[in-house]
Amino acid sequence: MSVTVDEFQIADPADAWQDAGFSVDRDGVCRIGDVRVRLLGRARGAGILGWTLRGFCDDAALDGIPTLMSDAEPPEPATHANGVTSIDHVVLLSPDLNRTVASLAAAGLRPRRERDAELGGQPMRQIFFRLGPVILEVVGAPEVAGDGPSSLWGITYVVADIDATAAFFGDHAMPVKDAVQPGRRITTLRHRDLGMSVRTAMISPPILGT
Repeated sequence: MSVTVDEFQIADPADAWQDAGFSVDRDGVCRIGDVRVRLLGRARGAGILGWTLRGFCDDAALDGIPTLMSDAEPPEPATHANGVTSIDHVVLLSPDLNRTVASLAAAGLRPRRERDAELGGQPMRQIFFRLGPVILEVVGAPEVAGDGPSSLWGITYVVADIDATAAFFGDHAMPVKDAVQPGRRITTLRHRDLGMSVRTAMISPPILGT
């Protein structure tokens, strides 16, 4: 059985996400494509606290990230006023890429591709995994092996119309620009201004055949 994402647990209040154009159910769950985002409120801290995976064999930390098993069926997607249709990718920050890749391999995940880049003038490596429809982008310094856990850092969502989404957010969105992925365009939200603790971007749909 392949590993897929059932749910992310996020320490944000539901009303902040509703104000940002997401539909949130009464139980605090936001259904985005076939993934649930469970909003637990600010009392739990901030950011992405953990995730729940199908096809994962144990309730344990995955390279330091709290991880639960799930056999739940994917949810029925909700409609969101901000134009979001699904999750494109989630970014995992790793202090030790070799350790993280080994932990993911033990969970049955294999890297699909790698990309070297720079961040703030420092070398950075991106390693991509596929968890069903969701891409996991592991990011870290290629020559560094630090201590400490990995963390889930940010989420990029697919939207039906990137210009309409940017207009919806107005000054809370950065100018739309070309994405790294050919033919796609992206905007980053000023998430803190929206009361959200997770770094958030919006990207146009994938180009068929690329």
